[in-house]
Amino acid sequence: MYPIYLDFNRTTPLAPSVLEAMQSFWTEHFLLPGQEHPQARAVGESLEYARESLARLAGCEAFEIVFTGGGTEANNLAILGGAAHHRGGHLIVSSLEHESVAETTQSLVGTPWRVETVAVNEQGTIEPDRVADSLRSDTRMVCVQAANPVLGTLQPVREIAELCHHRGIAVHCDATQVFGKVKFEVSQLQADTVALSGHKFYGPKGTGALYIRRGYSIRPILFGESREMGIRPGAENVPGWVGLGAAAALAHRCAGDASTAMQGLRDHMIQSLRTLIDPQPIVLGESSPRLSNTLAIELPAEARRIQRTARELIFATALSAAPADEMTRCLRAIGRTEYQIGRTVRFSLGWTTSRQQIDRAVELIAEAIDAIARGR
Repeated sequence: MYPIYLDFNRTTPLAPSVLEAMQSFWTEHFLLPGQEHPQARAVGESLEYARESLARLAGCEAFEIVFTGGGTEANNLAILGGAAHHRGGHLIVSSLEHESVAETTQSLVGTPWRVETVAVNEQGTIEPDRVADSLRSDTRMVCVQAANPVLGTLQPVREIAELCHHRGIAVHCDATQVFGKVKFEVSQLQADTVALSGHKFYGPKGTGALYIRRGYSIRPILFGESREMGIRPGAENVPGWVGLGAAAALAHRCAGDASTAMQGLRDHMIQSLRTLIDPQPIVLGESSPRLSNTLAIELPAEARRIQRTARELIFATALSAAPADEMTRCLRAIGRTEYQIGRTVRFSLGWTTSRQQIDRAVELIAEAIDAIARGR
């Protein structure tokens, strides 16, 4: 019995073409770029080709891309590196942000920085008017994600960025959830810095990048040999970043068609669950624009019991024990009660998810809920 993975955010496999691109940098080409050897220059060229590939996916210039060790590092670099240009000020962050944004901004509390968290509405959307009402004369930065990984809700980043730029305020966007899920470019955001994560679009785990808009300056937050345009020191992760470039090329070709297919499967799953389960499940954020592959849904049984009963199925549930996980924090941010959170599951589909897998998953969930209701 093979498991059905409906937790793409945690289980993303490497695409075969990505693994093939990386292979020679583990077994043959060991030199670091930047050394005065023909072989090293060849490695450097491969790395720059990967940077150009990622820039095509992001819709920007290659020199605007700085490779990192993942989305978490990219978020830290954008926030702390951007904050370093100011002696302090007011920083706004949404209540839906990933820990790598929320905790990084909170690390500034107690310094000359003042951090304000802006609440979201019950549909999981950050309203530009709420951000506008929070802006002050000393506001220096606003952090807002492009899409929420739990609810799938797409945020009005461009509208917020336009409000901010009119007043000379920088905007950082954690966009790790959108690349590879929909056809997308950084120009749609108008943010000054944008974080990407490789494993969100079939690239290697532990790889990512930060887009830094032309003309916007940040300072390094780590120190050592000057690499990655003097912003990110340390030996280059050549195999990982080459793999990231290969994954970006794949996503650039396939994201549009994949998005359409995943949305059809997601909607089919919702309809099937509502047909088989009574009372009908509640889809969170249903009236908001959402990612095509993400579904957060409240079921009429405790999520952990469903998970234990439907063992063939792998999906995400909330962990309410302290410290609360990202799913719990997001659900609390939109006003869900602890009882409702305990009954909420998150499914995230991938490019290879099939209709047969969706049908089997719905069957397993319905059987689990029925078994729980019967006390078995």
